[in-house]
Amino acid sequence: MHPELRRAYDTEMTAAAKLYDTNQLQLAFSHLERAHILGQSFSIAHARTHWWMLRVGLRNRDIVEILGQIPRIFGALLFSRIWIPIGNTGGARVPPSKTMPIPHELQVLLDQYGRNAMN
Repeated sequence: MHPELRRAYDTEMTAAAKLYDTNQLQLAFSHLERAHILGQSFSIAHARTHWWMLRVGLRNRDIVEILGQIPRIFGALLFSRIWIPIGNTGGARVPPSKTMPIPHELQVLLDQYGRNAMN
């Protein structure tokens, strides 16, 4: 992962962890969704995001999120380098193969520093 993309991913993950620690789970999850978009082309970063989404689901006692994140963790480890649905935010209420629009500021980072960028 390019250092600039790593920095943006880590910023989102750090924000999510801090919000998780203060039980602001909805806001934490929104940062995890952004981290998911940034890291989904990289197996470990992708799986780490789903692991944190699972943690949020467990703390919320959200059975849909819990059951949805477990296979996504394994899928992230196995398939991130082969194919990912562009822009998918990673939550269990979003079909795992659905492509989604990417927020502009994240698209700029991905265009410049993502796996397929010409840098």
